[in-house]
Amino acid sequence: MRKIIWNKVAKSDYFENIDYLLKNWSEKEVQKFIDEVRHIEFVLKKGNIDFQETNYREIKRVVLRKQISLFYRIISISEIEFLRFWNNHQDIKRLRF
Repeated sequence: MRKIIWNKVAKSDYFENIDYLLKNWSEKEVQKFIDEVRHIEFVLKKGNIDFQETNYREIKRVVLRKQISLFYRIISISEIEFLRFWNNHQDIKRLRF
């Protein structure tokens, strides 16, 4: 199984999304988001799927829900790094890794 590494920015983005959902939605929506992230993490750990290529070298994207995408990179056959949880309504030109 692959190891998933969360960089500092990905952790910050993740918790900011949870805070936003708690303030503006319901605990049920928060739990759905957490479950979606866990599911994608599991799928990537198993190595069964690699998701959408991006215009960024060696960086892939998976849409978690209409509003949020996860950007990650494959470090090696056994390691993946989560880079960003990005709000899809933001200007993609502002995306930095």
